[in-house]
Amino acid sequence: MVASDDFRNFTVASKVKENDIITSFYLAPVDGKPLPTFHPGQFLTFRQKIAGVDEKVTRTYSVSSAASESNHYRISVKREPAPVDQPELPAGLFSNYLHDQLNEGDEILARGPSGHFYLNEETARPVVLLSGGIGLTPLVSMAHALVAQAKRKVWFIHACENGAVHAFADEIKALAEQSAEFKHHFCYRKPVAGDVQGKDYDSEGFVSCATLQSLLPIGDYEFYLCGPPAFMAAEFEHLIALGVREDRISYEFFGPATVLRRTDNESHESSQTVQPIAEVTAVSGDSPLVTFKASNISAQWDPKFDSLLDFAESLGLSPDFSCRAGICNTCSCKMESGDVNYSEEPLDEPESGSALICCSAPVSDLVLDL
Repeated sequence: MVASDDFRNFTVASKVKENDIITSFYLAPVDGKPLPTFHPGQFLTFRQKIAGVDEKVTRTYSVSSAASESNHYRISVKREPAPVDQPELPAGLFSNYLHDQLNEGDEILARGPSGHFYLNEETARPVVLLSGGIGLTPLVSMAHALVAQAKRKVWFIHACENGAVHAFADEIKALAEQSAEFKHHFCYRKPVAGDVQGKDYDSEGFVSCATLQSLLPIGDYEFYLCGPPAFMAAEFEHLIALGVREDRISYEFFGPATVLRRTDNESHESSQTVQPIAEVTAVSGDSPLVTFKASNISAQWDPKFDSLLDFAESLGLSPDFSCRAGICNTCSCKMESGDVNYSEEPLDEPESGSALICCSAPVSDLVLDL
């Protein structure tokens, strides 16, 4: 698979309202050149000038179209209002720009696809695609690929509020008609008038352990999980309670990684001793010593963590972050000494003497101003 490292101009070939809150944008390259192929589940990075904002705004959105559609990408975007409990905060800047200002024929700058959350196409293991709300977008792309493969059993399980905000229901039902191995289950938290059980949705409330047990016969499944933080945390715990191995659960998640971590002996929480800086004398082992100077703690790096951000969160710290993918620079942190390696090349080079902790790991003893 090939992903582009450069931004390209795309034309909005079509703009389709999927429901009351979600709109899809079909994007065709202005230069007419072939699109990079991609792994189902990956995202595009957008950078656009928005009126009233000094610098270009950068955001990421999953590709919701099939990887086989070679002349365009589709992204499907939820309009993000101001938080219900904090109405004084602004509505989602980029999502509202897309909904209200970006029209058919307009151009937008995009890069990718990229990202590490994508379908493993090298196995015949059965698959469960488990989503909540707008989290279904990368899983829809995966669903298309799985039906095209025609060799794996698939369950597409989706939870949302009701039919008014349920996107791609007809598309998923059409995929089920193409393959006897592809099954779906829709769960509405609060069905409204006009939502018909058995036609529009299959169960009411939440996707519980009992729901999963009733749908899934015993088997060695791969699970792909995507949705809002509360949904992700609940479903992750359900899967663990049902005996699913953590290495069988892949997820796309932009909240604190610790939300999904277990608290028993098999958790990813740090096993390292956390000490006040003044009390650190010697640390055994070969891993670098990471010092969070502003927090007055040090701990030996644990290589089972994917990033310094994950490691910091496991120690009880709450660094600023947004994308967790080296794109937005929100997690940039000053390095007083030491160096890091990047698992994901940053979109924009951080300032000299700084590191993006969401996609880096220490290569030497490290002191961060955090």
